[in-house]
This record gives sequence, C-alpha cells and structure tokens, in this order.
Amino acid sequence: MFRSALAAALLIATPAAAQQLTADETAKVDSIVADALKSSGVPSASVAIVRDGKIVFARAYGDQGPGMKATSPAAKYQIASISKQFTAAAILLLEDAGKLSLDDKVSKWVPDITDADKITIRQLLSHTAGIQDYWPQDYDFAAMEKPVTPQEILDRWAKKPLDFQPGTAWQYSNTGYVVAGMIIEKASGMKLLDYLKAKIFKPLRIDAMDQDYAVGKGFPQGNHRFALGPVRPARPAAHGWLWAAGELAMSASDLAKWDIARIDRKILSPEDWETQETPVRLADDSYTSYGLGVSVGYRNGDRSVEHGGEAVGFLSDNYVIPAKRFAVVALVNADFGGAQDAITGGITDLLIPQGPPPPVAVSIDQARDALARRVFDQLRGGKLDRTKLTENAAYYFTPQATEDYHTSLAPLGDPVGFTALGKPRLRGGFVNRNYSITYANGQKLIAITYAEPGYYGKFEQFLIQPRD
Repeated sequence: MFRSALAAALLIATPAAAQQLTADETAKVDSIVADALKSSGVPSASVAIVRDGKIVFARAYGDQGPGMKATSPAAKYQIASISKQFTAAAILLLEDAGKLSLDDKVSKWVPDITDADKITIRQLLSHTAGIQDYWPQDYDFAAMEKPVTPQEILDRWAKKPLDFQPGTAWQYSNTGYVVAGMIIEKASGMKLLDYLKAKIFKPLRIDAMDQDYAVGKGFPQGNHRFALGPVRPARPAAHGWLWAAGELAMSASDLAKWDIARIDRKILSPEDWETQETPVRLADDSYTSYGLGVSVGYRNGDRSVEHGGEAVGFLSDNYVIPAKRFAVVALVNADFGGAQDAITGGITDLLIPQGPPPPVAVSIDQARDALARRVFDQLRGGKLDRTKLTENAAYYFTPQATEDYHTSLAPLGDPVGFTALGKPRLRGGFVNRNYSITYANGQKLIAITYAEPGYYGKFEQFLIQPRD
C-alpha cells in the first residue's frame, strides 16, 4: 500500500533567487510525509512548498492507484472545499467589473430561496447566511449515487427555514456556495468553470479541471477506510454534488501557483485580497475566524490563510503565510487519517518554527460523551444498535463497514481513556464531537462523531483513526 516515494518524484526547477530547501530540510520533509502516510494508512500524498514566493519543492509519494503508470507530482487530486476561495475570488472579480456587489441581496440574483431578501452575497461567502448545509456529514450518503443539479440542491436544502438570522452566527454551509456559483453564472453570462479558467487559471497557467471527471485512468484513486480496517477504493459521488462548493481538481504545484498569486497580490487587486483575508464580523460585532472562502489565523504575529477540502476518497490542505512568502500544499487520496494536516503542519513547523500552541478549551456534556463511548463499544464489540441510526448513518454503516470496525478495534481490548477534545462544532443541524482514545500500550486513536441535536441517540457517523 505505502511504497517508498523518495524515488517517486523530482524537485521542480525554480529561479535561483528562491531559497531552495537544503539537503537536510528535504530529508526531513520526506520523513514528515512518510511518517504521516505510514501512521495513517493513507496510500499517497502530493506536496508542494513555496518559499520566497517561488515553488521550491514538488514531490509525490506512495501509491496513487491503478490508474497511474507511476507516482507523479503532476497528478490532479480532488481539492474539494479549497475550491471555495476560487468561487469567492470570482465574485470579487465580478464586483470589480461592476457586475454585482458583495452587499447585493441574494434576491436580486436567486430569489427562490428562504429569506433571499435578507441575505447578502458577502454572507454566502463567509458562512454567515444561515442557509442549511447539504453535506455536514462529510461522507457520501445515498442521494449522492445519483447526479444532481445546483437547482436541485437549492430546492432540497436552501428552501428550508434558516438555521439562524443572517449575520448573527457562523456555520459552514456548502449550500451557500452553490447559491454563490449560480450568481456567478448569472452575472458573468458564463459557466462557472469557464469563468474561472478565463479569469484565473489561464493567466496563472494553472491546469485545473472539474473534479467529477478526474477519475479513472490517469488520476489518483480515492480511498475509504472504516476504523482501522483495510483501505478500500471509494466510489466517487455522482456528477454535480460539489460544484461551486468544491468542484476543482489540480496538482499540488498548480494550487501553489495560486498561493503565489496571493503572496504577490496578483490577479485580484490588493484590496480584494485584503477583503478575502479579513475575518467577517457578526451582528454583535464579534469576529469569526473566516473571511471569504478562507480561514484566517496568525502564526508568530503574521496572518495565515488556510483551507482544507474533503471529497469522497480525498482530503487536502492549503496553508499560506503571505507576509513570509511561504505556502505548503498537501493532497492525499484518502478521506481518512488526517495525513494532509500532519504534513502541512509538520512542514510549517520545520520551516517556520513557533512556540507551543495555546491550550484548547474543552466542553463536557456527560450524556453525549457517554453515548459516544457506548457507540464506540458497540462498534468494537460488533453489536451496533441499528435502531438508533438515521437513514444516512444506516447507509454509511454497511455490513462491510461494521465488520471492519469490529475486526480492527476488538483486538485492541478495552481503552484506558476516552476523553473529549475541544468544543463541539455545529454544522448543518449536526453536532461534531471529537474524542481521544488511549490504550495501556500507549496506542492512541481519535474518534469523530456526528450526532443530531435534540435526539442524541441517533448518530450520523462515528469515525476512528490513528492519532499521533
């Protein structure tokens, strides 16, 4: 499954002005990636590093799948929600062209959704509109076996009552980005991907494509894993499910070209880049940590711009520190394990060290924590109570999935610790909770649960993965 990739790719030639990685740094990057893949079971990764505003490293590792003749750094991985920053950029370009305004009410463009006259385009892009997310589970559900159109997504999810009044809260919503994509097409008179190609990809020489077609021969194979069971090929979602919320596939190096445009303030105006990277304020004047299609943080006092992505069988992470002229991209062909974050985090720590992170507040809910433990025990014991599952969860927990959970977890025995990690996260009518699971032999796992508020006996999902 994981095969050594030190010979699987070559460094990309870059101008001499950029500070190249030293031999020691290169060896450490290789080690970071190899450790992340081996510990998680993720088959492959493609990595690009920007230093001094230039691509100084591009390498692919591991097994990209049977459709690939050889592991290649040019392979196009599905980047999923990292695509949101391109959707947001398209809106900013259309505003500059006088076609629309960020403060337009959605009703001007897409009138047939709930409270369209109260929601602005800015709120769509900043996840503050209150529109229910159509994919809060982050795993494929039954409806994804059939193709879907943007309008069908809106008809099913955007016509429901809002989760909150626009501008009063932050909650991730893929649905809001589908609305934004429809606005782009109406304002530009072009298909979304055609507009992105004309205004962004062609000028930057980025070879991007619709991820729905980045499957089969010549493309990395996406993969699933149930608990610690075997890695299994993932069946792609049918056409249309990610669209403006996550439609793109590209190589790590091509995504790095976009990061360089961000660093150099090209394609968009400096004012537009600043708008995208400024955390949006809520009605009570509090800040979110999200701009327009990007998460915003700080490292050693410098602003960081980041976004991850998840498609069926794929995960990705893109991290940029514009002031340091630094970026790192990690794309993996698995929707489990967290290798992409371990890679970008490890490389950033290597090249831009910082002090220890601040402590994370933990929220305790004894009833739900106890339920999460009970579901974990059912899964490792091979006796999952299916009467407590929602329709989506019943679809996810196939006989193969439940057997993988049982056979991979039962040999570990009884855990000695089951502890909540951080605060619960609200998303699209679901509550996400994370737990650290420890064993007497020192082995650690992380459990990720999704449950419905109000009837916490119905778990949408319970994932298990290795933890460093």
